[in-house]
Amino acid sequence: MSGRKRSHAHRQRLAYEAARIMVNQGIRGFDRARRKAAERAGIGDRRLWPRNGEIQAALLQQQRLFQGTRRESELTSLRRQALAAMDAFADFAPRLVGPVLAGSGDPTQGVRLHLFTDNPEDVVFRLLDRGIPWQESEKVFRYGGGLRCTHPVFAFVAGDTAFELVVLPVRVQRNPPLDAVNERPERGAKAAEVAHLLGDTS
Repeated sequence: MSGRKRSHAHRQRLAYEAARIMVNQGIRGFDRARRKAAERAGIGDRRLWPRNGEIQAALLQQQRLFQGTRRESELTSLRRQALAAMDAFADFAPRLVGPVLAGSGDPTQGVRLHLFTDNPEDVVFRLLDRGIPWQESEKVFRYGGGLRCTHPVFAFVAGDTAFELVVLPVRVQRNPPLDAVNERPERGAKAAEVAHLLGDTS
């Protein structure tokens, strides 16, 4: 086996193992799962470690193979819940992003939305109006050109599903933060696009 083929084989093996760790242990972060997979396999050369996109592809493959119909039903439920939340926060031009949109989400990972407003307090008022208890935090997001910005995040639980509202300034709608999986701007899906995924075109 040539060096290139051997390298590809190592990456596939680690991607599969990292995805298996994410499924079995409920680990959300690609980097943590990748490190655990490399440690188990005894592969310390980072050049042989899979990228986030490769792990995501392996994760989707495993879910299709081993979870089948139950997985599809769960994903449909999560997308319906996402659509309901997008309706509740419609004033903030919501976009569904993350695992639920990609097809790899589960209730523990929850639903992540990007909301756009120059006044994050408006989101707080909406949460108060709806009687939703939440936890507030801040996270650092990466943008093209190496820019990093800190934005507020509001988290809450509805039923058994976790929700995360990332509040971004209006000006970044055309150039949102980078997706951790593919390193491209995470544009997400509007409510109409999520409804289309669900087959609801009414």
